[in-house]
Amino acid sequence: MSDSRNLFHKVWDLHTVGNLSSGQTQLFIGLHLIHEVTSPQAFEMLRDRGLKVMYPDRTIATVDHIVPTDNQARPFQDALAEQMMSSIEKNCREFGVTLLNIDDNRQGVVHIVGPEQGLTQPGMTIACGDSHTSTHGAFGTISFGIGTSQVAYVLSTQTLAMDRPKVRRIEVNGTLAPGVYAKDVILHIIRKLGVNGGVGYAYEYAGEVFDRMSMEERMTVCNMSIEGGARCGYINPDQTTVDYLRGRPFAPQGADFDKAAQWWLSLASGPEATFDDVVQFDGSTIEPTVTWGINPAQSVGVREPIPAVAQFPAEEQVGVKEALEFMELKEGQSLEGLKIDVAFIGSCTNGRISDLREAARIAKGKKVAPGVKALVVPGSQQVLAQAEKEGLDKIFSEAGFEWRAAGCSMCLAMNPDKLKGREICASSSNRNFKGRQGSPTGRTLLMSPAMVAAAALAGFVTDVRGM
Repeated sequence: MSDSRNLFHKVWDLHTVGNLSSGQTQLFIGLHLIHEVTSPQAFEMLRDRGLKVMYPDRTIATVDHIVPTDNQARPFQDALAEQMMSSIEKNCREFGVTLLNIDDNRQGVVHIVGPEQGLTQPGMTIACGDSHTSTHGAFGTISFGIGTSQVAYVLSTQTLAMDRPKVRRIEVNGTLAPGVYAKDVILHIIRKLGVNGGVGYAYEYAGEVFDRMSMEERMTVCNMSIEGGARCGYINPDQTTVDYLRGRPFAPQGADFDKAAQWWLSLASGPEATFDDVVQFDGSTIEPTVTWGINPAQSVGVREPIPAVAQFPAEEQVGVKEALEFMELKEGQSLEGLKIDVAFIGSCTNGRISDLREAARIAKGKKVAPGVKALVVPGSQQVLAQAEKEGLDKIFSEAGFEWRAAGCSMCLAMNPDKLKGREICASSSNRNFKGRQGSPTGRTLLMSPAMVAAAALAGFVTDVRGM
């Protein structure tokens, strides 16, 4: 029997507990990930109502946002950070939730830890009080960020009331040129569809380019779905997915794994699957991409001039002028050669081992340009251990990069890693909003880890393809 349902519809239907009078669906949440920033108030809400965590074994906590990546001695120097740490420790103890604390070698950024521990598996619904939860969609899951009151709701009921989004299939075919990475692909998609292009949609990424990507590359793409306005983004599970999960601590083992894998693969959108919208891109036309503005859609190929304000739709022109003014850039200007002050490699978008390997390949035997502060922050303790085993830390340190402990670091500056004044940062993170990296006047250029490494060495934005 043919099935016209795509993966999103199959997983949604499997997790539907009921349909509410509001028109929303009540969804069962298979995995709830929590961290120290959005959980304290949620646990207080449970205490106030005398509620328990319904399924503590389906909730996993880690610490990442406020954790310092240089001096991790407790108590933390920042009183609020220490308060949040004490709070998650106490809450997890009291409510029986597993906590991957900084003394646990599984600790790291929540969206890096879930997949590497095998917690994230195809066909799941996953929620977390963090906007980049869409990362887990790389495994063929429905995964979304939620607010603090919703965190309390999931803790106490293991369900969530949600509007069912439409599904847009984004196909990228052809072959990516050398020096073009998953980060460039998603920045290109967001540039073309806009930061609000995905509102009301889930994105299914499909086509030859995604088929060839590793799981880590797929996670980078799905991670930034939210920056394109989508509720979530996913890629259909295939043999690459199965191979990645085999042997992971929380994945099924032995014969159970083979049985699970068979089911995972059956969830993929089949040839009969229908979509609300389909868009197509040619991967061979994508260049190393850099943002020039104050949202992730404001980007260009590294050698391409910033478009004229008049080329944008009328309703975007005020925002474009504001971005150019804030960034001190001009229409028609190329970003190549733009001086940088800080280089940041890390985050839930690009803090995985493959990201660090690519950046190290560029940095090997070279030196960070004078006057540039360069940081490399592994996304988890597992990534850190693997990188040190491969000697990547030495390559970075010898080149003049600071090698740090695992955490979110300068992606969002809820910790000591912050921009100062008008500094310009070449960043492998996911957001270039005003003030995102800690200084209200600091400027962020998003790019791939390899491009960040190239900029750190040159002292200005440069095309990694030349290196």
